Amino acid sequence: MTSILIVDDEQSMRDFLAILLQKEGYEVETRGDGASALRCLESNTFDLVISDIRMPGIGGLDLLHSIKGKYPTLPVILITAFVSPDDAVAAMKDGAFDYISKPFNVAEIKNIIRSATARKSAEPQGPSAADSFPAIIGKSQEMIKIFDLIQRVAPTPANVIIYGESGTGKELVAQAIHQHSKVADQPFVPITCSAIPEDLMESELFGHVKGAFTGAINDKAGLFQLANNGTAFLDEIGELPPMIQTKLLRVLQEREVKPVGSTRIERVNVRIIAATNRVLEQEIIAGRFREDLFYRLAVVPIRMPPLRERKGDVPLLVNHFLQKHSRLLGKKVQEISSYGMQVLMDYDFPGNVRELENIIERGVALESSNIILPESLTLSAHRSEQRNKTGGDPLFQAAASKEELFERGLEEVINDLEKRIIYFALEKSNHSRMQAAELLRISFRSLRYKIKKYGIEDA
Repeated sequence: MTSILIVDDEQSMRDFLAILLQKEGYEVETRGDGASALRCLESNTFDLVISDIRMPGIGGLDLLHSIKGKYPTLPVILITAFVSPDDAVAAMKDGAFDYISKPFNVAEIKNIIRSATARKSAEPQGPSAADSFPAIIGKSQEMIKIFDLIQRVAPTPANVIIYGESGTGKELVAQAIHQHSKVADQPFVPITCSAIPEDLMESELFGHVKGAFTGAINDKAGLFQLANNGTAFLDEIGELPPMIQTKLLRVLQEREVKPVGSTRIERVNVRIIAATNRVLEQEIIAGRFREDLFYRLAVVPIRMPPLRERKGDVPLLVNHFLQKHSRLLGKKVQEISSYGMQVLMDYDFPGNVRELENIIERGVALESSNIILPESLTLSAHRSEQRNKTGGDPLFQAAASKEELFERGLEEVINDLEKRIIYFALEKSNHSRMQAAELLRISFRSLRYKIKKYGIEDA
C-alpha cells in the first residue's frame, strides 16, 4: 500500500487530508511539525510527504531541504495558505514535486498525488523478483505474482499455457521461462499458429521429406525437431485445426513425430509453452478444441493481466519506451509532461503494452522539444470518441465537475482553469514566457501578472 506522511501544524488540515487520502486507499501518518516528521522518516518508509510551508520551528522549506539531503528520491508536495512567488521558486529549486495553494481543488490534489506516487514507483527500489526478468517491465502486485510463477515453474519440465489479450507480453514470459530453465542453452523456437496456412501447418510443425508434396524439393525439419531438447513456443494455439490438434497430442503423449511423407518416426524431447488470447474452456464446450490436449498443455496456467489492470506500471513502461525510442530515433526526448502522463493513466489501452509502446514511439517521433506533450499522443479512435463524449481534452475536463462548480463558485473554477492553461502553455513553450504569451495570444505583461497572481514558478 502506498504510504503518505502529512505534516501540518493545523489539526483540522491534518485530519481532513488523512480522511481524504485514506478513502483513496493510501496508508497515512500525520505529524504536527517538521522536527517530529524528520524523526518519523528515520524509522518509517514513505512514498510521499505532503507538508505545509508555514509552521513553527522547522518550516516546510527547511523540511524539504532536509528530506532531499537524506532521501533524494522521496517526492515532497508543499501546500500553503500564503501564496509567495519567492517560496515557490525556493521550493521548486530544492526539488519539490509540486507547490499547491490553499484552498485547493480536491480533484487537483488527488491527481498530483497520483502523479507523485506513480513517479516514485517508476524509480529503482533495489533488488526484487522483477530484476531477474529485465525484458519484462513491471513492479505492480499483478506482475510480482507473474515473476514468482516464472521462478517456480521455469526449472521444471512442466508444460505451460499463457493466457492474455493481444499485446500483453505472452512471448516475453515464454522466453523468460526458457531462459531460467535447465535447458536455457538449448533452442527456443517460436511459431505463431494463426500465421501458417492450414495446408502447411503439418509440415511446419512436424517437418517433411523430399517429394512429400509439390514444392517439397528437400527434407525439412519441423518445429519440434528444431526445438529438440529445448522449448517450443506455440503462440495462438487456439487457432490449430482439429487434425493438427490430434497430431500434437501424440507428440505430447509419445514424445515422437512423423514428418509428412515419411514412414520413419523420430523421437523428440521438447518442452511446450503455449499461448492464447482465447478462453480455451469455451472452445472445448464449442467443440473447437480437444479437452485431452488442453489438459496436457495447461499443466501450469499463467494469466497475463491487461495493462488497464496494472496502471501502476504505466510510468515504468513509459520511461522504458522513452529511453528506447529516443535512442533508436536519435532524439533527446527525456520525459513526458504531467498532463501527458495523466492522459495515459486515464486511457484503457485496448492494445495493451504493445499499444503503449506504439504511442510513445510516435510521440517521440513527432515531438520537437525534449518533453512529450499531450498533443503528441495519438490514442485509438475508440478512445477519441470517448473523450469527445466526456468533453474533450482532459486539461479542460479537470477544471471542475458539475457539483464542484456550484460548490466553489464560478470565479474560483475559472481561476483554477486559467492557472492550468498557463502551466500548459509554459510547458509547451519549454518555459519561455514570451512564447507562452504568444501561444495564449495575450501580452507578455499580462502573462507576467497572471504568473505572479497564481504563484506559478516556470523557471
